[in-house]
Amino acid sequence: MPEAQEKRAARRFALRIPVAVARGESLEQSEPAQLRDVSARGISLYLDSVIENGAPLSFTLTLPPEITLTESIRVRCKAKIVRVETSGDNGKMAVAAVIEEYEFVPES
Repeated sequence: MPEAQEKRAARRFALRIPVAVARGESLEQSEPAQLRDVSARGISLYLDSVIENGAPLSFTLTLPPEITLTESIRVRCKAKIVRVETSGDNGKMAVAAVIEEYEFVPES
């Protein structure tokens, strides 16, 4: 059987941290999620509720010094869902999204 070719263009960082996500572009109504990994172009996380493929998603996360190699940096992102799967072990939705926009935000 031939080896599966890696399709990712950017390095992924396993980052198991909680993150608040919002459906759409406003962060006013957010729900908790568990981040699985992140790269410069995408994010993978677990949600408690169903979301449609192609749906917009917004979130703010804090990248730790282990990734930034400086101080912690907060990043606000807008993304689009590209894959949704039911996670077998915990009943959550495993979601992959492409980051379409991001901005660095000051610590509050």
